Amino acid sequence: MVPFLGILVVLLASMNMAVGASNEFKVGNSEGWKEPIENHTEIYNEWAAKIRFEVGDSVYFEYKENDTVLVVDKSGYYHCNTSNPITTFNDGKTIFKLDRPGPFYFISGAPNHCKKGQRLIVDVLTQHSPPRPWDAPSPSPLPSSAMSPSISALFTLLMAFTTLEILLLGSPCSLCLK
Repeated sequence: MVPFLGILVVLLASMNMAVGASNEFKVGNSEGWKEPIENHTEIYNEWAAKIRFEVGDSVYFEYKENDTVLVVDKSGYYHCNTSNPITTFNDGKTIFKLDRPGPFYFISGAPNHCKKGQRLIVDVLTQHSPPRPWDAPSPSPLPSSAMSPSISALFTLLMAFTTLEILLLGSPCSLCLK
């Protein structure tokens, strides 16, 4: 019975780790981080409003070499002020880890791009926050994520029950109908 309890503890611990997995979201989906077309100034905030960002998630900016991503404060965001950023990225492929709850403000450092709508607010919730009823379902994370946390947890639970059946009954199919 002791080996069974050890296996059960390991399986339950791995389930807990799978549920707490983080996601990486590409800003702007397939379009990436670029100056929006005319009269579409809210494109990035509309994108972010559909996602439930949690502490530990990341946002991925893909952009051309003549552009940048600036992390700014609230005032810098609303005034499109590029002169005093918190952080500047210019590598064309930036991954920014959301390491705390609350808002993060991003703007383009290219001239006039921010004023034309190339700016983004990411509002980060704490992990395991209760869902907000007005939130829309989140889009899928980048393909680099193998399984979603809920599928991974379900798979782990299924494996736990299969292991339990084998240990208790001696056969993986002892309950099968004959």
